[in-house]
Amino acid sequence: MRRLGTGIGWRPEIADAVERMPGIEWVEVVAENVCPGHLPESLGRLRERGVTVVPHGVSLGLGGAERPDAGRLAALAERVEALGSPLVTEHIAFVRAGGALTASPRLEAGHLLPVPRTRDALDVLCENVRIAQDALPVPLAVENIAALFSWPGEELTEGQFLYELAERTGVRLLVDVANLHTNHVNRGEDPARALGELPLEAIAYVHVAGGVERDGVWHDSHAHPVPDAVLDILADLVARVAPPGVLLERDENFPEPRELERELARIGKVVEGGGRVDSAARPGPSARAGDADAGEARQRLGVAQAAVLSSLVAGTPLPEGFDRTRMGVQARALASKRADVVAKVAPELPVMLGASYREAFAEYARERPMRGGYRWDALDFAGFLLEGERAGVPRRELREWWRDRSGPAPRGRMARAARRVLSRRT
Repeated sequence: MRRLGTGIGWRPEIADAVERMPGIEWVEVVAENVCPGHLPESLGRLRERGVTVVPHGVSLGLGGAERPDAGRLAALAERVEALGSPLVTEHIAFVRAGGALTASPRLEAGHLLPVPRTRDALDVLCENVRIAQDALPVPLAVENIAALFSWPGEELTEGQFLYELAERTGVRLLVDVANLHTNHVNRGEDPARALGELPLEAIAYVHVAGGVERDGVWHDSHAHPVPDAVLDILADLVARVAPPGVLLERDENFPEPRELERELARIGKVVEGGGRVDSAARPGPSARAGDADAGEARQRLGVAQAAVLSSLVAGTPLPEGFDRTRMGVQARALASKRADVVAKVAPELPVMLGASYREAFAEYARERPMRGGYRWDALDFAGFLLEGERAGVPRRELREWWRDRSGPAPRGRMARAARRVLSRRT
């Protein structure tokens, strides 16, 4: 793999600081947050200096039951070309479920959810990764995610699952050591065992990030300093292999630039003290019969994922075998994430609603699953408020905002919703 060196996640809020940071050799940008024809000037200046930019996708849903959407793949490829990137990354996760495959309503999670470590899920994931590899102009690397809950009846460990994925597809791995820590706290999984089972030669680069523990649950927030426990896992990894690159992620609650530089320095010291490249034999993948036809597996996986996502966002009964407490934590986390992102996509809404924004959105989220992207979610939330009789809603101001965002001639579902809401309130 191409050497990347030390990097940091590029975000608009810290763009100026990143440009001034010493020793930054590469940055990673959320692919869905940049437009190929209108790249941020900061990224352009970094590229002119020879800083590598890697797009990091969050919406493909490679671990979902359906095949990757051709439009999303094309959009990701466009960003690769626009940024001149040597590789592109995504997650081993599902982000939506339902639809034609299961003859049920399509639901969006708005967040990365864990894939069951089963043969069915592995067969589907391998096929989806191959489809993505064929559509993308550069090598693909996939990331292990943090999880708040476990699936019952799993057949493979995380290390075995990733080993077989890399062996069967040739895909590279983006190893997130913070996510290994999260899964240690939340699911009792041993990070050292996972590292011992990984195909270390397949590592493209490594993520390091902070989080926070609340009531015995670790939340991978990317909004807190990197804890010693995560650096310890990084030290274990670099004692086994020299990773091509290591990157610090920070998405919210940004500290002063000097604090970020200190965190990067701590990470650099761990990497520099790594020692040898491990050439010792590692456990191979568990026995299998060979690549299976993913057709029937897609159906079974689709039904399972739709049932789980529906229980999290639509209040349907929880499937048997899941931890009710942890699933409750996940459901609340999804609703909170929706509220956070809608507030960023449509910042006028929390301004109009003031202190009641969170409570109102929580009520909306309990009744209305997310059906599309976050901009649709913002419009649906405004429609929900206008249809109800909630006190303190500035109806006139909200109605004008809704009219403006819906467009002068809305069509399809939005047009029908517009006619319904406005006929009731005008």
